[in-house]
Amino acid sequence: MSIWFYLFLVSLIITIITLIITIILFLKHLIFKHELTNITKSLTYILKTDTNNLITLSSSNRALKEFVKTLNTNLKLLRKLKLEYDHGNTELKNSITNISHDLRTPLTAIRGYLDLLDTSNLSNKNQNYLTIIDHKVNDLIELTDELFDFSTSLDISKEIIKEDICLNSFLEDTLAEFYSLFKKYNLNPQINICKEHIYYSLNKNMLKRVLENIISNALKYGEKIFIITLKNTGEISFSNLTYDLDFTSVKKLFNRYYTVKNAKKSTGIGLSIAKQLVDIMGGIITATYQNNYLTITIKF
Repeated sequence: MSIWFYLFLVSLIITIITLIITIILFLKHLIFKHELTNITKSLTYILKTDTNNLITLSSSNRALKEFVKTLNTNLKLLRKLKLEYDHGNTELKNSITNISHDLRTPLTAIRGYLDLLDTSNLSNKNQNYLTIIDHKVNDLIELTDELFDFSTSLDISKEIIKEDICLNSFLEDTLAEFYSLFKKYNLNPQINICKEHIYYSLNKNMLKRVLENIISNALKYGEKIFIITLKNTGEISFSNLTYDLDFTSVKKLFNRYYTVKNAKKSTGIGLSIAKQLVDIMGGIITATYQNNYLTITIKF
């Protein structure tokens, strides 16, 4: 046989070997890619469902085994940290709730005794002192209420019970409860409620908290004019005159702890909770500021 035949035979053998190696490497690549895809899916599922499962691997690839081992170690650590966080969060919520109740009880008693005091025989100086005490007690009561709101906001459940609610009568009843405060602040609200009855499936307690927080915010920081409107589209708007806002600050009104410059005594959590509750009920709440009027609008 000629030398060319042997060269051809060697070349053919090398080509076959190269082809076999290429096929093996290609198959290993496909298996590696498949295992990475499975690892990604498993990790995504575990993180989304908060299950106690760990990532499993069928491949014997040493690098993948080490990778999965590291992932499982970190998943165990993450699960442990989450349990500690949840436990601490529950303890913090319970502590704040208890503190707010413990503070409110004596403050309410002080508030009651202040109302019972006969100020007719007091000098102007002493009456001024009493007025200051009265205001400070009110401030403390507001702070304890906001402490309770904060503890509530730490664990607002999305599993809520809804029922058909007539917005017309519900809004009227809520506004009626603020009659004495409207009188105290010398405020005569302009109420525009459509005649057509508007019904939505909502959580009654959450809706009441939303309306109360918005109205309370207007009472504290508004400037005498307060307009409440319920349109036949189901849109509820609250407009009050105020001079202490601008475009930038309005965008932050629903941020927790944000306060405008005339609201330093407040933690600013009321509107933040209102937004959380509206979101949970599937609604939209927005704030706009135009011509010195702040308008908060709710649409379900």
